[in-house]
Parts: sequence; structure tokens; C-alpha cells
Amino acid sequence: MASQARGLQNFISDLRNAKSKEEESNRVERELAKIRRKFATGLSNANESNTSLSSYQRKKYIWKLVYIHVLGYEVDFGHAEVLTLVKSRKFSEKQVGYVALSLLLRGSDPLMTNIINTIKEDLLSTKTTSSLKSSSSLGGGNSNDMAQSLALCSIANISGLELIQALHVEVQHNLVAKASTPNVKKKAALCLLRLVRTSPNLVAGREFAPHIAQLLQDRHLGVLTSTMSLLNGLASQHPADYQSLIPYVVHILGMLVLKKNACSKEYLYYRTPSPWLQIKLLKFLQFYPNAVNEEDADPTAKKFIEQLVSVVEKVLTETDVSDSINKSNADHAILFEAVNLIVCWEHSGPIKLREGAMKLLGKFISVREPNIRYLGLMTMAKLAQIEGSGEGVKKHQATVLVSLKDADISVRRRALDLLFVMCDSDNAEMIVDELVAHLVLADAAIREEMVLKIAILAEKYATDLRWYVDTILKLISISGDHVSDPIWHRVVQIVTNHPKGDLQAYAAATLLVAVSPRRCHETAVRVAAYILGEFGFLVAERP
Repeated sequence: MASQARGLQNFISDLRNAKSKEEESNRVERELAKIRRKFATGLSNANESNTSLSSYQRKKYIWKLVYIHVLGYEVDFGHAEVLTLVKSRKFSEKQVGYVALSLLLRGSDPLMTNIINTIKEDLLSTKTTSSLKSSSSLGGGNSNDMAQSLALCSIANISGLELIQALHVEVQHNLVAKASTPNVKKKAALCLLRLVRTSPNLVAGREFAPHIAQLLQDRHLGVLTSTMSLLNGLASQHPADYQSLIPYVVHILGMLVLKKNACSKEYLYYRTPSPWLQIKLLKFLQFYPNAVNEEDADPTAKKFIEQLVSVVEKVLTETDVSDSINKSNADHAILFEAVNLIVCWEHSGPIKLREGAMKLLGKFISVREPNIRYLGLMTMAKLAQIEGSGEGVKKHQATVLVSLKDADISVRRRALDLLFVMCDSDNAEMIVDELVAHLVLADAAIREEMVLKIAILAEKYATDLRWYVDTILKLISISGDHVSDPIWHRVVQIVTNHPKGDLQAYAAATLLVAVSPRRCHETAVRVAAYILGEFGFLVAERP
């Protein structure tokens, strides 16, 4: 193509060498005017294609329009020439046509109705019936396969409702047909996922599940990866329709984790078998939190439950930090998805897996790598919400408090969330006091969240309401601007409704001292105004 489209190369060079945005814009306008004249020469209707253009000229001008569009300029003509290229029987022309079709036209464009039949023909073409003439650049490849792939990519990119209704049956046929090559199946699965996201009720789950089951038995890992992307999209909308596919998913996961030699070399990523597929498999299983419940399970179900538990256990025990950051990232991505699966199972999963996950997360929240520490804190917060996990989380309280002082604010947020979750009546006073002490040094971006969480914890776990009042007054003195009205309103409500007068007297005396200085925060004045107005006599009557 480099030797053929010299005019395109020169045009791109002119734009790259432009010294200002205005110069670039002027060059683009001149080129658009030139292309418009070439397309319109001898035509009375702008929606017609100019048959006097050679194949080389048509491709060159369309490539220029595509490049101009990619730069952000509006291109509102040339659609007829694009459709002509798509309808061509030459692959070199059809390729340019489909690329331009994906970028320059939308599904609601009236001209799309003129091309639907051509797209259908390309989708349903077979090795024996295809008359597509491949160019020398294909290197002996299957031109029919490429035409189908181009059509599928264009449908996914355009994705108009009219186009979806007209072509979704052909897309599904490409996905499930035995004659389809792995390349076509991969693109068909991702195309159908795009269509389902636009039109959720496009696929009937229970009728389509057997076809997915057939695809999950494919030996090609690329097909399996694309199929799992589609399956996750479908299961997120109607999980019950695809529950029957769990054994297939567990089998694939077992092959990748327990029998690593079964993975072909091209899908090994730093000696890790297809990590992206493993992650998709684990994500799918998270839609079914009761999948490992052995009660009322038949022998076949118990067999795959045992296999799944052994797979997750192996991921937990054999994942470690590697010298290669790429391998470490891939392995830890799988590990954290496995931990998320354990969190989803809650009490239906084995206790040893929850304990193993907690121990492993405790290790990760103390490493220097901020990404791993962030994920460790976030996942431990999820695990801590499972009943019975509280004692295991408390063992790492000191480490979490250290993370609260991390340089990365995102890590500090996750540490704050975890402290909030692990707090109970035994450690509440210690955690609240630590948070109040840290509030002095906290960034403004996290202060409001900290103040709110401290107020909630102080009220929820206060064994002595005088400590609660003191805590809120500390919040006001340290960060009064971030103490919202509901927080101090709640203090007033608790003090007012307390059945014994000792709390009212204590609050009035404390607030009198708090507002005695010439300068104090406005929120403190508001609280004092109400409390002293109502219960000031309790202080005034003191000797």
C-alpha cells in the first residue's frame, strides 16, 4: 500500500508538518474540497457513486476521509463511495470499505439499508461458495474468513437498532456454525456481546445456553476467551439461564490451573496459562454464590464442586510475588478474582479457603507495591463483612493503621474503609482515637469521609455518651468545615433525649469551655447555642 497511495502519504506528511492548528485546518479544508469535486464530477445526485473513479483513486480518497475523521474533523460526504467499496468483490477494496463504514456511518443513517444485504452475504459466505477475489497481500489466507471478520467488526462498531434486528440472526449463525473458523467465532462472540449490550433481550437465554455449552468444548483458547466474554455479559443480565454451564467452566478452569501443560505456548503469558481466560472464568462463577453448596447436590455436582475447591485452593497456595512484574501482575489478578469468588461464597464455601484468603491478604497489605496493597485492602474489606471473619481481620489492625498514612490517597481510602468495617465494640475506642489523631494530618480530599465515618463509629459503639460528645467536639475543633449539619444535629438529639440529666450537664459544661475562646468554629457555636440555651441552667446553678 505504501507504493500505491503516495498521495495519502504526502497528505499525512503535510498535516504532521503543519506549524499551527489553523494551518492544519486549512490543509484539511482544501483536501475535502478536492475530494468532494472528484466524487461529484459528472453526477447529478450526491448519493450516487462516481463510476469514473478508478479503484486506486476511490481507495485513496476514502482513506483520506477516514484519516481526516480520526483527526476530529467532520466528514459528511463520500458515503456512496464507501458503500461501493463494501460491495466490491476485491478484498483490498472491501477492507477499505468496511473500515470507513465503521467510522463514517452510523446505524441510523438512511444509506445503511442499501448495504444490509451485502453484509449478510459476507457473513454467510463459505469457502466453497465465496467468489471474493483476494489480493496478493493476503499471503494465501482465506479471503472468505477475512470478509466475514470485517463484516462482524463493522456490525459491532455501528450497532444501530435497525442493523441489529436485521443481522443478529446471521451473527449468531456465524458463532455456532461448525464451518466457522476460530477467527470468525472469536469475532462473532464479541460482536454478539456488543449487540446484546445495546439490545438486552436479543438472545433467549435458555435456548441459547446449549450453543454456549458447545462453544465451551472448543479446544481453541481464543474461542474460549471470546465465548467467556459473551457468557459473562449474558449471565450478568439473566444468571439463572446459564447456571447449567458451571460444570463446563469449572472443567476449563481445572485444565488451566491443575494441568498447565495443556495450554498451548501462544497462550502462555510469562509461564501463566491464559490469565485473561482464567479471570473471565472466575468472574462467571461469582454470579452463582451457592454453586459450592453440597446440600442436596448429586454425585456429579459434588465432583465438580470438589474440583472447583481444589482449583481455588491451588491458586491461593501457589501464587507468589515474582521477579517479573508482568508475571506478578497476571498471577495476582487471578488470585484476587479467586479471593472475590471466596467472598461471594460466604458461609457456603469451605472455612479453610476463607482462612487462607485472610492470611494471604494480610501478607499483601504489608508489601511495598501500592497496587497490590490497594487490592489487598479492598478485598479484605469485602472478606471482613462475612460473619465470623472479624477476629481474623483484627490481627492486621496495626498494618491497616500504617496504610492510613500511605503517600497514595487511594490506598488511604481503602485503609479507611477497612478500619470502618473491622470496627466493633472491642476496638472501637482505639480505632476512633487513631482516626481522630490522623485527621489533623489528613488531606482535604479525604477529610469529609473520615469525619463522617468517625461520627458513625463513635455513635454506634459508644459505651459512654460523654466520650461520644467529646469525640464530635474534637472533630469540630480539628475539621469543623467538614462536619455536616446531620452530624451535629445528631449530637443535639442524643443529648436532648437522654433520660438522665448528667449528660446534659456534662455537654453544657464542655461546650461552655469550647466556645469561651475569642475564636471558635461556627459549628461549635451552633451546637453550644442550642445546648446552652436548653440546659445552661444546669451549669449556672453550679457553685
